[in-house]
Amino acid sequence: MSNYNIFNDFGNENEDDLIQKINSFDEAVIWGTDWTTETITNQLFRKNIDLFPKFQRRDAWSKVAKSKFIESLILGLPIPQIILAEKKNEKGKYIVIDGKQRLLTIRQFFAKEENDDFTQFKLSGLEVLSQLNRKSFSDIKNNPEFNQVLNQLYNQTIRTTVIKNWPNEEFLFTVFLRLNTGSIKLSPQELRQALHPGPFIDYADSFSIESEPIKTMLNLKQPDYRMRDVEMVIRYFTFKYFIESYDGNLKKAFDNTVKQLNENWEQSENRILSDAQNLNNAIQFTIETFGAKEAFSKWSDGKFKGNFNRAIFDIMVYYFSNPVILANLQNKQEEIVNNFKEKCETDFEFITSFEHTTKSIPNTGKRYETWGKIIARISNLNIDIPTIAENRLELKKSNNG
Repeated sequence: MSNYNIFNDFGNENEDDLIQKINSFDEAVIWGTDWTTETITNQLFRKNIDLFPKFQRRDAWSKVAKSKFIESLILGLPIPQIILAEKKNEKGKYIVIDGKQRLLTIRQFFAKEENDDFTQFKLSGLEVLSQLNRKSFSDIKNNPEFNQVLNQLYNQTIRTTVIKNWPNEEFLFTVFLRLNTGSIKLSPQELRQALHPGPFIDYADSFSIESEPIKTMLNLKQPDYRMRDVEMVIRYFTFKYFIESYDGNLKKAFDNTVKQLNENWEQSENRILSDAQNLNNAIQFTIETFGAKEAFSKWSDGKFKGNFNRAIFDIMVYYFSNPVILANLQNKQEEIVNNFKEKCETDFEFITSFEHTTKSIPNTGKRYETWGKIIARISNLNIDIPTIAENRLELKKSNNG
């Protein structure tokens, strides 16, 4: 199963989270220009465009794809535009809205041979300019025979749109999501990390890459270039720490989680690290209980549906990440599975809470409360269960134990 199609779209961020936020598009200034490859390279080396070396861990393009992009620049072939947004507090510095992979390819190709955080690559798989195969930028630059090639590369223009004076983050997310129609989908998490850098988001990124249970859960052989692995980490902390503040807007909830945990990292680091390990334990237990292919998917028509379901992930890791609950569920895996199947078959509201408007308060509360009562009964514990109260969620104790 490909790790790029195991997800369904339920429980994902979308423009519904933004529609009430945009009051006016008139404030933003959209400026189109043609920057040369040399200008863009200079901006990248001067770090005026946010492109951190760690982005290389989530590289989406193969060496051949990168090589053909460089070849297209040399030949003057049309390429998609790059879209940047000028930072609010730093004039002349930009975050990337669209075009990160193209910018990463340029930065890597022009990388220095030594003392550079970006890894230089040699061209390969070229058909038109086959004489450049196995050549690096240094090889081309230092060979007089390629002076014309070098000039064509430097002078090629790349259409660049710069957004200035944008009114709020919701505006940028709207632009971002409207662009999300390409064959390689963009991830809202990419933009979130650009807008809200900090120690928590860095940790979540690294943790998601290193977590073996997350790799197994999402069938990943390498870090997900769409950053859905780090999104799962942020989802977990959002509902574990701030579920009573959740109002049905996923984007706002995720943003607030990142902001708060970035700001409070020094005081909260030990707790976050401990709960991250609890997440690993929860995922591993779910996989061992339901099976690697069946975990985090719904039961319907007598079988588990294969797609990863974010809403099911939420309720499983919420309860199983509690070490006391987890300890009391050992050797009860069959009972857990049977109860999940039975609820999916007999409780229409429970199963639909995984399928439609999954992020709404009624559906979120329904699945947390229903599954929480089951876990409380099986574990024989008195546990906190998120329950709907006046169109919000509040924690109430179960009656077990």
